[in-house]
Amino acid sequence: MSAVPRKGVRPVGVRGPSMAPTLSDGDLVLVRFGRAPRPGAVVLVRWESRPSQLSVKRALRPVGADGWLVRGDNGLGSTDSRTLGPAVVLGVALARLWPRPRLLRRRR
Repeated sequence: MSAVPRKGVRPVGVRGPSMAPTLSDGDLVLVRFGRAPRPGAVVLVRWESRPSQLSVKRALRPVGADGWLVRGDNGLGSTDSRTLGPAVVLGVALARLWPRPRLLRRRR
């Protein structure tokens, strides 16, 4: 994804095993940009230490003014806030579009 929109809805591809079993490598999710996350939501994030890398993770809790602690659902196969620190949330994933379309629910 070359330019990240500030608002709107856009499909985003998932890469890697970090969100298994919720999402898998190759899944396509619908992301609403500019939407404020709630704890437990699946989110698209950017890391301050890796500004060119976007990741799909689960929001845990806000930290500071703009950051969130996030974690992959696959604890053994995820690089997340445990390693990279807080992330900037760009948008909230609403649904998996492909394969097996379904809404993505928050974990409480």
